[in-house]
Amino acid sequence: MNPLIAPSMLSADFCNLGRDIQMVNESRADWFHLDIMDGVFVPNISYGLPVVKAIRTMAEKPLDVHLMITGPERYVSDFKKAGADILTVHYEAVTHLHRLVWQIKNEDMMAGVALNPHTPICLLEDILPDLDMVLIMSVNPGFGGQKFIQNSLRKVEALREMAERLNPDVMIEVDGGVDDETAPKLVEAGADILVSGNYIFKSPNPMQTIEGLKSIEFE
Repeated sequence: MNPLIAPSMLSADFCNLGRDIQMVNESRADWFHLDIMDGVFVPNISYGLPVVKAIRTMAEKPLDVHLMITGPERYVSDFKKAGADILTVHYEAVTHLHRLVWQIKNEDMMAGVALNPHTPICLLEDILPDLDMVLIMSVNPGFGGQKFIQNSLRKVEALREMAERLNPDVMIEVDGGVDDETAPKLVEAGADILVSGNYIFKSPNPMQTIEGLKSIEFE
């Protein structure tokens, strides 16, 4: 099997967004990864619902929306209407996580929970059976182009072991510093989905770069 590849549109050329959306459509990528930042939960502001809606009009693949915001429960229906297929919220930003996960699932979206680099995976033990996906942040969230945190490999391995016990169907996604060096190690550790931004969009041939990531095999 091969990993799912989700190019992070935060690294796309926003003066030529339509061109980059079409490139992802024509590539072997599986999802569009959309990072929503509010300048509060993370020290950056990205884009919001209008841009998600615009991408949805052109995107021919699922929208994997990652909310790096406070109070994400306020916007679940809005992101569903905007076209999200997968909605991921941060463990660190939510008080009533079980309620929010089912709020997402009841809107017919896949529900994911993201963990910052300092957050241990053991905190997911009670919620893991309800999740469709867990996103391991392998950089500190808020900015693209950061250096991969090596301890993320151990976290992915430990999460895969926990998933085999509690929810074998849950998918493991990794975001941050994913390139030709880290991607094979992540897949070997148990990652199912690789999010990559600068490595794809800053490369001379983004479609070929996606092809290289997609070609990584695992059992």
